[in-house]
Amino acid sequence: MKRLQKLQSPAASASTSPSLPTPPPPAPSPKPKPPPPAPAPKRVAAPAPPVPVPPKKKAYVVPSPFNYDLWENESITQVFLVTLDPAESMKNDFEYVWLKSGVESDSVDGNLRLTPDSLESALIARLELDPKSSDHDDEYRPFLSKIPVNQTRLNTVKSTLLKKGHQPVAIQKAIELEEKIRHLIVSYIGIDFQAPDAFFTPAGKETGPQELVNVLLSLSTLSTGMFGGSTPNPNSLTDVEVPQFLKDVVHRFDPEDGLADVLRPVVISLLFHPSLFREEGLAASDPQWRGILTGLEALVAHKQIAIMITKMDEWNPADATAANFERVSLMGPLLRLNVFTREWPHITKTYFSHVDNRPATDVESFRNSLRGTLKTLQSTLFKIFNSIVRASPETKEAVLAYFSRVVSLNLRRAGMRIDPVTVASDSFMTNVHLVLLHFAEPFMDAQHTKIDRIDPHYYAHTSRIDIKEETRINATSEDATEWEKSHRLAPGAQPPNFISDIFYLALATGHYGLQKTILTFDDLSKEQDEVQRHLDNITADNTWMGTPLQARVEGAIKQMKDEIERIQATQMAGLTQLYDPEFLFRNNTFTSFVTTWLIRYVDPKKAHPTPIVELRVLPEYILEDIIDYFFFAARHGPASLELTGKEEVLIFTLTFMISTWCIKNPFLKNKIIDILFCSCFTYRGQSSLLGPLLNSHPVALKYLMPALTHFYIDWRSSQFYDKFKVFRRSIAFVLKAVWGNLAHREALKKETQNIDKFVRFVNLMINDVTYLMDESLNDLTQIYNIQQEMGNQAAWGALPPQQRREREGTLHNLERQASSYTQLGNSTVDMLKIFTAETKEPFMVPEIVDRLAAMLDYNLEALVGPRCNDLRVSNKEKYHFNPRQLLSDVVQVYLNLGDQAEFIRAVAGDGRSYKKELFEHAAKICKDHNLKSPDEVEQLVLFVAKVEEAKATLEAEEDLGDIPDEFLDPLMCTVMRDPSCHRRATIKSHLLSDSKDPFNRAPLAIEDVIPDTKLKERIEAFRTERRKKIVAQTIREGEVDKMNVG
Repeated sequence: MKRLQKLQSPAASASTSPSLPTPPPPAPSPKPKPPPPAPAPKRVAAPAPPVPVPPKKKAYVVPSPFNYDLWENESITQVFLVTLDPAESMKNDFEYVWLKSGVESDSVDGNLRLTPDSLESALIARLELDPKSSDHDDEYRPFLSKIPVNQTRLNTVKSTLLKKGHQPVAIQKAIELEEKIRHLIVSYIGIDFQAPDAFFTPAGKETGPQELVNVLLSLSTLSTGMFGGSTPNPNSLTDVEVPQFLKDVVHRFDPEDGLADVLRPVVISLLFHPSLFREEGLAASDPQWRGILTGLEALVAHKQIAIMITKMDEWNPADATAANFERVSLMGPLLRLNVFTREWPHITKTYFSHVDNRPATDVESFRNSLRGTLKTLQSTLFKIFNSIVRASPETKEAVLAYFSRVVSLNLRRAGMRIDPVTVASDSFMTNVHLVLLHFAEPFMDAQHTKIDRIDPHYYAHTSRIDIKEETRINATSEDATEWEKSHRLAPGAQPPNFISDIFYLALATGHYGLQKTILTFDDLSKEQDEVQRHLDNITADNTWMGTPLQARVEGAIKQMKDEIERIQATQMAGLTQLYDPEFLFRNNTFTSFVTTWLIRYVDPKKAHPTPIVELRVLPEYILEDIIDYFFFAARHGPASLELTGKEEVLIFTLTFMISTWCIKNPFLKNKIIDILFCSCFTYRGQSSLLGPLLNSHPVALKYLMPALTHFYIDWRSSQFYDKFKVFRRSIAFVLKAVWGNLAHREALKKETQNIDKFVRFVNLMINDVTYLMDESLNDLTQIYNIQQEMGNQAAWGALPPQQRREREGTLHNLERQASSYTQLGNSTVDMLKIFTAETKEPFMVPEIVDRLAAMLDYNLEALVGPRCNDLRVSNKEKYHFNPRQLLSDVVQVYLNLGDQAEFIRAVAGDGRSYKKELFEHAAKICKDHNLKSPDEVEQLVLFVAKVEEAKATLEAEEDLGDIPDEFLDPLMCTVMRDPSCHRRATIKSHLLSDSKDPFNRAPLAIEDVIPDTKLKERIEAFRTERRKKIVAQTIREGEVDKMNVG
């Protein structure tokens, strides 16, 4: 009823003007008393309509005549809260300000009405009122201090008018007045924003640009804090009205007519808001940064404002440096919000200090809360940049230029010894990288349908990214310059597309940003280990207690503990971002996409893992960042690769393990196998990342074994071998992880069919075992001797302090070195055991078998011979030294090859280390400690019997009398068995480790070693003749069959 009466009385609200005659609502005719309510109470309970006959509802469509003159005065009064009639002001409790100064000039014949002609003069009169005058109370606020209110009231007036249902023709004049009022409001808003002091303002009342900034800040429901906020302000624009208000501003001040002059102060005040520079950052109790994000979203939703923002000098300041760009560029303060300690130490101190004293659930809750906040920030930042990009081609170029500038300013950031205060922060670079990953998401579909749109010659087609100083994968700077010249764009050709720009910019920010951040946190771990090691050394040596140095040492201990706690807190804060599952997923997706692109780049015919096109001119960091990121993800977030990236990791590693020729940097080559190594570890009780894939993927089944052997040969033969010996452990671990798969064993057998290649592999492996076992056992012996010295307390205490410190330093160095050598030695022996079990022929060639036998005999003597007592070091586990397991592995190699006549003869011919007693002792140890089964022990006994027989035969053959010099090997001084123009057997053995002639140091290939068949025939004839003259010696019956194994 009330709504109907309101619609039928449009002028009822104007209490000072006579109402237009309106027909009263028809009275309902009397009715008899209704019966009791029916079962449908809702329908009966509804009030009876004033007009019971349905057709009479058409009265809604026929409004009363529209009185424009009356509406005109009322509307102006309601919008601006001003009047020329003092009675009107008193009647409304002075809510409407009486413009006394405007009565004489604006009233005609005593008619105190506001008209369109008097609109602006009345407004000026209102603005000229001085709030400091005694005529006004403290609550007086001039018009411009309530800009949003006028806009809101104008919207209300217009909405009320339209709801009356008047014919459009009747209210056309009213609509024109509404537009005029709106235009006038926006015009004076522009004046106020450009000159806030142009009008009187009460003390403490904000006006000018800050008034709109406050409106924009209020758009976010969370900008006032998580635990409460102020009551919604009735004198403010609602979130629904803000877009229309901004649209009005854009319409009034187009780009050619001062839009920048009006809104530039607003943008500056908003994006350089003090809240963005508070130490609390994202964790502030009143997160106004959310309001800044929402307000900026509202601004850039209008294309003209987005265009205006990118034309501002502050968008990409020309004089900015790498260090201050994130503080002086418009988007910088928002982009630098994150959780890294250097920029936001308050977050680290608040949430991650003394975590050992906090419940783990609380710490995890803090971390999850921060991650949710980061997600909101980063996704909104992308939306803002995306709106700007879509505004116009010019704004798209401005955004690309912004990201390009970030890269160009931070080219030094990837350096090893760069002061972090001279470059962009981790927080800023991480957010920039994530925004670019959001942009890349549309073209990284699962089917890679848009991958071919990436320009392969981008670096030659644009100067957006400067790579002149970057190392190339395998090309000189001259080669790179020549390549760029040959691929430059022709005049008039289209520049690279947006997809290419985003792709290569993301690669660059990943290198100068993310990878450097990851490296920084890896360095923190090393720093913590170093401080902890120093702390352990001090606390272990208690000689300072009770001395004058005690207070100083205790202070140093406290300082080191505080430093360890600081490092741990810094790590936990940063890893909140780096270990964030969504962060890892986005980076996994992009890195996998880059991997696919790179393989297609070098292998367009998809013949991997054997590329046919070089990628030598690309920046080395593209390949390096793939390797480093996968290594990081495999170590710290393997579960994140379960969804995306596993297959790409596999294809990538196998491709470049086989094709190491296309990579120049030895560090990168070494890292490739490390990815496989980490991917074979189990985590959280589950299968390893690549374990199932290595045993099922067709590419792995076919190429893993060739890749491992090729990589071992290529890397072991390089000049950098001594610097990166750890790769052997990685290869051995991968082999052990897949050895149970028969398909891989078959692949290894096929690999042994290339005898020359596999013999070279075996030779290098034997060299490694010889070197590592000798170094590790020698270091362990020295450790044992120092431990014995330190165990004699009296003698040790009698030594001078300086000598004790020197011996302790020597012990620490030996321990660190021995641990490394022992682990590598164990892995290499394990690999030798695996290979000799599967294939024997490559180990039986003349250039291998003698060296293999001598190496095994030498190490067996070290393990069970007289020197074995020197290996009884304390705390063997600390050095990864398990002598029984090592003995078992060495014995297993003997058993694997024990049925080969060449191996038996080689062991028997080892006059330096072979002793029957050593095998007896080894067999006893294996039996007593169940290292081998009874059958295996018996097999070892039979093997030694055969060796003894062969030894007797060899001793009989050695008495050949005088041997012609031409029959002797010039290197070994023994009778040659496979002579050639270059002494074939000995030379082949030499060439396996050195590609030069041992006599003249000239380059020599194995193909150049030609067999001398005639000389071989003469040597065999000489042997036969001399044997006939030798009297057979009788070997005592059963001597070689009696081994004492206890």
